[in-house]
Amino acid sequence: MLAVESKVAGANAVDSPDANLNRSWKHIVEPVEPFLQAVSRQLIRQVNDFDPQIVPYAQYALDGGGKHLRPTIVALSAGALGEVTDSHVTAAVIIEMVHLATLVHDDVMDEAEIRRDRPTLAANWGNEIAVLFGDCLFAQALKLAASFPTPEVCRSVAMATNTVCSGEILQTQHRRKFPISRREYFRVIEMKTAELFTLSCDLAGFLSCTTPKRRTALRQFGAAFGTAYQVYDDCVDLFGTETAAGKSLGTDLAKGKLTWPVLLAWERASAGDRTRLEQLVENWQPDNLAVVNELLVRYETFGPSQEIVARFLEQARRALRALPESSGRAGLLALSDFLEQQTGALAVCM
Repeated sequence: MLAVESKVAGANAVDSPDANLNRSWKHIVEPVEPFLQAVSRQLIRQVNDFDPQIVPYAQYALDGGGKHLRPTIVALSAGALGEVTDSHVTAAVIIEMVHLATLVHDDVMDEAEIRRDRPTLAANWGNEIAVLFGDCLFAQALKLAASFPTPEVCRSVAMATNTVCSGEILQTQHRRKFPISRREYFRVIEMKTAELFTLSCDLAGFLSCTTPKRRTALRQFGAAFGTAYQVYDDCVDLFGTETAAGKSLGTDLAKGKLTWPVLLAWERASAGDRTRLEQLVENWQPDNLAVVNELLVRYETFGPSQEIVARFLEQARRALRALPESSGRAGLLALSDFLEQQTGALAVCM
């Protein structure tokens, strides 16, 4: 995927079998709810900046729901440093538009018909319109970034967007190509997924005029949290339920994407099972998922995957030690705890 939909904060989180997880998420976002409402209002206002004949696509894309995980991180990061301002709201809107653009393109590449329980833009208007409108969203985000009095915001957004798209290209090159080294796998997910989390933290620090040390700490948090989030997402696609995932399971494998549990199974497998796994991915059919899951269980891939998520989340928590105690810092720590809890909850689905 070009970008990962927010399953941690997605609409289906309320369907979790563990009500404590739901209360944890509500506790995290409640202090920043006014901020998120301001982001939603400004996103809707962006519709007016598009050509009148394009407005229906913009309305559909920009008012499509979602829990705004990245804007939440902007708000919490800014709150960890002091006052949250309108500039932070604008930065969150920019990042969310980049994220939405990646989702629009993502759905084209994955031939997805449903996102957030409704038809994708591509399903409604076709791939050509979807690709071009995704480009429009990228351009609108950069236009808004250029409205800041400093070029730093626009430069950071452009660089991050380049990194995300480059990461997707690398992942596409690796489809169905065993083996992929751990180093290369993590490099790709740091680029295509963690980068927007890093940008969320970094712009919050920049707009708060914080010290270089604290800005670096926030960037480190974003990178580690985003990496943990992608590994979690890899696990949801294989170990979760369709309700929690908000989509059919095994969609990554259907597109030949070699995610962490699959790579781990290949590393641990016998020569015969390695060949079998390669053939299952190369000649994918929906029924292959059950066989792949048998291999994932046989080679005990869930526990180590859970440990990887925990390891990156601990890196994220350590990075926050450079920040002063505050409600924003506490919120970022709670967000890390919540993701770790969500990962652990996948064990009951196996």
